[in-house]
Amino acid sequence: MLKPKKMSISKCIFSFLLFLFSQTILAQETKNDSIITPLKTERYGLRLGIDASKLARSFIQEDYRGLEVVGDYRLTKKYYLAGEIGNEKRTIDEDRVNFTISGTYFKVGFDYNSYENWLDMENLIYVGMRFGTSTFSKELNTYRVYNPNPYFGESPTIASGRKFDGLSAQWIEIVAGVKAELFSNFYAGFNFRINYLVGNKEPNDFENLYIPGFNKKYEGKFGVGFNYTLSYFIPLYKKKLQPTSEGTKK
Repeated sequence: MLKPKKMSISKCIFSFLLFLFSQTILAQETKNDSIITPLKTERYGLRLGIDASKLARSFIQEDYRGLEVVGDYRLTKKYYLAGEIGNEKRTIDEDRVNFTISGTYFKVGFDYNSYENWLDMENLIYVGMRFGTSTFSKELNTYRVYNPNPYFGESPTIASGRKFDGLSAQWIEIVAGVKAELFSNFYAGFNFRINYLVGNKEPNDFENLYIPGFNKKYEGKFGVGFNYTLSYFIPLYKKKLQPTSEGTKK
C-alpha cells in the first residue's frame, strides 16, 4: 500500500521541478527580449575639400592650370546633397590643331551611400548623379590644313590667334566612388564619372573638343572623368537612432 504513495510524492516533486525549470527559461527569454541595444548617434554636417588631382597637375604640367572645390551635405541617413565648382585652363596640342581653352564650371546633384558603417565609422561607398554647366572661351593658336594627298609633304603650320568667346555647355554625370576617413574628420576619396552632353554652344567651324569640367569629348556626346579628393567634415548636429531590442531585431 506504500508503493503507490511513494510514486505520487515522486510525481509531485518532478512536477514542481519541471515548473521551476520552465519559469527559469521563461524569465531568461523575457530578459533577453528586454535587452536594448545601445543608442547610436549619427553626425550630420558639411564636408568641404579639393580635387587633389587637378592641383597636382597644375604643378606638374606646364600646359594645365585647374582648381576644383568639392562639397557634400548630409540630408538623411543615406542621401547627400553634393556638388563641385572649379575652373580650368588647358592648352591642347592635337595632330593638326593647337588651342587654349579656359573657363569655369559648376555641378550639383546627390550621392547615395550604399555602405553600412560599423559603430561610429562614417565612410561612404556611393553612387550619384550631377547636372553640370560650363562657360568658357578658347583661342586657336596654330593649325594645319588637311591635305588628302601628301605626296609633296604635309601642309605648313599656320599661326592663328583667333579667339572664340561666350561658349557654353551642359551635361549630366553618373558618379561612383568612395570616401574613407583617414583620421578624425579628414577624408580621402576617389570617384569615376561618365558624362553625357545635353547642350553645347560652339563655333560653326571649330568644334568644342574639350570642355572645362566635362573633359575631352568621346563618341560625339560622351566623356569620362575622375577625381581624387581630400576633404574635411564639419559636424553641425547629431541624430540618435531609435533603440531596438534584440528580440525585435531578430
